[in-house]
Amino acid sequence: MHPQWNGQFSCFDLVARTAHQPCSIVRVRDLEIGGDEPVVMAGPCAVESERQLLETAEAVARAGARVLRGGAYKPRSSPYSFQGLGIDGLKLLHKAREATGLAIVTEVMSEKDVDVIAEYADIMQVGTRSMENYSLLEALGRCGRPVLLKRGMVATLEDLLRSAQVIAMAGNVQIILCERGIRTFETATRNTLDIAAVAVLKLVSRLPVIIDPSHAAGIRCLVPALSRAAIAIGADGLLVEVHPAPEQALSDGNQSLSFSEFRQMMTDLEPYLSLQREDRRARPELIAMGAD
Repeated sequence: MHPQWNGQFSCFDLVARTAHQPCSIVRVRDLEIGGDEPVVMAGPCAVESERQLLETAEAVARAGARVLRGGAYKPRSSPYSFQGLGIDGLKLLHKAREATGLAIVTEVMSEKDVDVIAEYADIMQVGTRSMENYSLLEALGRCGRPVLLKRGMVATLEDLLRSAQVIAMAGNVQIILCERGIRTFETATRNTLDIAAVAVLKLVSRLPVIIDPSHAAGIRCLVPALSRAAIAIGADGLLVEVHPAPEQALSDGNQSLSFSEFRQMMTDLEPYLSLQREDRRARPELIAMGAD
């Protein structure tokens, strides 16, 4: 580890990477997140209807996604924005999983909702606004499901790993870190993608690291390029927003890809995915020795 960090991250002993504690694999159904195959998670920002979700699930599965994302509960900045379908949205996600075989990742906003969401979800997502909701993190440590932990809008990497440590201390080390862009002075994009965060986290943490290029960009035409950059620097996967009609989406339409755009992105991404697979297989020390 670089001497500049001088124990800054190793104090988070349950999630830090050491010579005696190599990278971990998070196992989700038949998937290994953090292994030699990057995993693409894709779907709508919000579950809006049965038709919208099932069409999207089928489209992203055909294009190569392995996990379906979709928000049943939506923490929106405006009280006038669509807030999600709640339990009905969870039931639709379950139906989509049955129809396609895709694993499900969905956001949990409150510790009160952990048990019910865990009945439907394969991965519990902690949104950027909830990264320091320690009551929620502690509940997720007891839920028995992998957790996808998004970096807060103004959080440092130390803050992110501190939150991961809270989940781990509560009993759950099945954690996936997600860089989704941070707030800076730049206004050309919704957030500023901290691409270097992937490289740093892969050095100092044992946890898999993925990137959400949709929230980082806020503009759909940038999502494919940021996705390629993410895989090139070694991210373990992507979390991408896809919608059958982005212009009509009830949430985050500007950054959502259409089915054809997602399919093209996956085609263009294949050379980068192949290079990463070859690199990891050639250097097995970079791969997890197994999940706890």
